[in-house]
Amino acid sequence: MRVYNTLTKRKEEFIPLEKPLVKMYVCGPTVYDHAHLGHGRTYVAFDLIRRYLEHKNYIVRFVMNFTDIDDKIIDRSKREGIPIEDLTNRYIRSFLEDMEKLKVKGADVYPKVSEHIEDIIHFIDLLIKKGYAYVSRGGVYFHVRKFKDYGKLSNVKLEEKKIHRVRDPDKRDPADFALWKFAKPGEPSWDSPWGRGRPAWHIECSTMAIKYLGECFDIHGGGSDLIFPHHENEIAQSEAYTGKSPWVKYWIHTGFVTVDEEKMSKSLGNYITLKEILRRYDPEVVRLFLLQRHYRSPLEYSEEKLRDTMNTLERLYNTLENIDAILRDGEIKYKLNREDREVHNTITDLWAKFYSAMDDDFNTPEALKCAFEISSCINTYITGSNRPNRSTLLLARDFFMTFGEIFGIFRRYYEGAGEDERFKHLVDILVHIRNKLRRERNYPLADEIREELKKIGIQLEDTPKGTIWKRMM
Repeated sequence: MRVYNTLTKRKEEFIPLEKPLVKMYVCGPTVYDHAHLGHGRTYVAFDLIRRYLEHKNYIVRFVMNFTDIDDKIIDRSKREGIPIEDLTNRYIRSFLEDMEKLKVKGADVYPKVSEHIEDIIHFIDLLIKKGYAYVSRGGVYFHVRKFKDYGKLSNVKLEEKKIHRVRDPDKRDPADFALWKFAKPGEPSWDSPWGRGRPAWHIECSTMAIKYLGECFDIHGGGSDLIFPHHENEIAQSEAYTGKSPWVKYWIHTGFVTVDEEKMSKSLGNYITLKEILRRYDPEVVRLFLLQRHYRSPLEYSEEKLRDTMNTLERLYNTLENIDAILRDGEIKYKLNREDREVHNTITDLWAKFYSAMDDDFNTPEALKCAFEISSCINTYITGSNRPNRSTLLLARDFFMTFGEIFGIFRRYYEGAGEDERFKHLVDILVHIRNKLRRERNYPLADEIREELKKIGIQLEDTPKGTIWKRMM
């Protein structure tokens, strides 16, 4: 398996530091508002990566933080006239609700900045003692030029003009960044050896990642917009703190969601919240839409693309239902003939291509192509074969179960597959009674049974070989 490492700018063989354990940290949201589709893209992508690693028998220790101290949070709490804790708890709940709907697996730890102040103070104190940080009038700053490898993630050079745009008298160098901000009136603050204040942004992730994953770990992820300055600054302060390099072995970043080729963001006002989109589309449609493009590529949002994804998902569900309906009600055989072997081999080859795609930096577009080809292949086989082979049908169903587990879809199918056997038996009885009524030419009552079953999500199909029933997806 190979992954693209932002640090080295190339794909590398994935070898965890402590195989089979994979330690993974993803930067979480700043909780002052509802999450938007761009957030969803990042967290669904990393959920897929986690699911695939677990499918490959790795044990993933997953940490994602909540930034609950920030200028935007302070401003929002003042505007609404509510305590900061009430505001942040509201939006943490909102975020977790959205993630649950999108079937994003929960983190092992959700650390908050406000709960790790002592850890952050200890971290900063050591940086000062090692000569990498200094106390100034405005707070404590990291002295960037002390860290010789600064810019290795983003390729940003200290000599570039954009770092020198604003000169701050509190800094020794314009490129230095804050670790601790001294208190201002009306802001939350804590006591520290240098004066009362609060943590700056970058220090939180370094502190919490090291606390829960150790001084070196496998994967650090987030959106592409975090590469500079956030992740660049994290590397500088973390490697200065630990004395170890690299701090993180693989840096993974997701591409933007775009609207009319512009990045979706709250500052541009062109965003759509997850709450809004989940009111209009099934969460699985949204999830599959977010995975249709490679995680590093931009993803263009449009209603048309979402509707196309909805139709795509329904076709895949129908494939699963077709397989189950034939296995349950159709005429099947147990021996493989030449046609069966050809279909069997085609599915096996496509399954291998699916794994090759996923092993190539989690290439979901290519993996999805394999799923669509298997869907087309098995549907053609079911329609054209006189008596489909049982093992061929089961092979296709097993593929879709694996595919659904990794992509986090087919929830409705899983739930339906686990339904009470007595329910299935009852449907079989009603189908039998309806067929008897049809033979007796009692079509009105037979049609009434068909319509009542349809109301509870059961679709009947009359074929030359008899009636089969399927769940409507």
